[in-house]
Amino acid sequence: MDLESQTKTFDAYRFSVAPMLDCTDRHFRVLMRQITQRALLYTEMVVAQALFHNKNHNNLLQFDDIEHPIALQIGGENPEFLVYAARLGEEWGYDEINFNVGCPSAKVQSGNFGASLMARPDQVARCIEAMTNSTKLPVTIKHRLGIDDLDSDELLRKFVDKISNAGAKRFTIHARKAFLKGLDPKQNRTVPPLQYERVAHLKELRPDLIIEVNGGLETIEDCLKALDKFDGAMVGRAAYEHPMRWGRIDEIIFKEPQKIIKQSQIIRQLLPYAEKHLSNNGRIWDICRHLIKIVENVPGASKWRRNLTLESQNKFANLKVMEIAALQLEEAGL
Repeated sequence: MDLESQTKTFDAYRFSVAPMLDCTDRHFRVLMRQITQRALLYTEMVVAQALFHNKNHNNLLQFDDIEHPIALQIGGENPEFLVYAARLGEEWGYDEINFNVGCPSAKVQSGNFGASLMARPDQVARCIEAMTNSTKLPVTIKHRLGIDDLDSDELLRKFVDKISNAGAKRFTIHARKAFLKGLDPKQNRTVPPLQYERVAHLKELRPDLIIEVNGGLETIEDCLKALDKFDGAMVGRAAYEHPMRWGRIDEIIFKEPQKIIKQSQIIRQLLPYAEKHLSNNGRIWDICRHLIKIVENVPGASKWRRNLTLESQNKFANLKVMEIAALQLEEAGL
């Protein structure tokens, strides 16, 4: 990797697309790469224990070179499994390893990892230290402000200090606490109030730490405001549901020359990737389920999305579905 590419990778966290289960698979990430070349992309969370016991790693770790810079997010609480996963991430060519200490789902809680680990900072530190010592890749962490009754500025500071001392290179903080009981994962993304000021206070106390904020960022303007106080801005659902909203990220945040891309161009550029996916026994719907997100708020958008959904879900669907969809957008000037 040349010096320019290294520099672009190292500051990619200034804008990142959050890891989201059933959303940020490799097909969506390739789609986002048509929109931004510089943002840091994340995999869906991969459970370290699953990697340890399943020796066929293609489905869990495969990605396309175009996806760089890309972070592998892993979950777990067993240092041995996490070390194995981190080493695999390095072997497969990921740019960093991210440790999930933020997911509040019941399934994840039953495995004693995710957000529930915020109650066990010593264990988190052991996990971070083990991974840091086992790979040359940066090891980062994504977590909440707190959980349930373990939710104070003092506890947050002590947690971050302990994890920093263990070797974490960056902290991505979802600016909400998590309720492990009484709220499902969707509710935990919206019901607990956003508390950016608490993350800002932590940054003031620990100015040398790289702190990225997540939660409630809906526009580029929101991200710019966040970057006045924090080192990075991470966007989740707003990036997945409205990918075209972020078309000027490289220009505005990373100071790259302006580059405007139309929706029809995105589909055309994805055709070789889609052809390769089909040749590997994939389905066109795997890609098109994300593509339907690129057209909204224009006349005929609902009809176009509905047609693409119906046509691409046909088990015999091929590249022609995408070609026709692109042609329709070109005729509409999109």
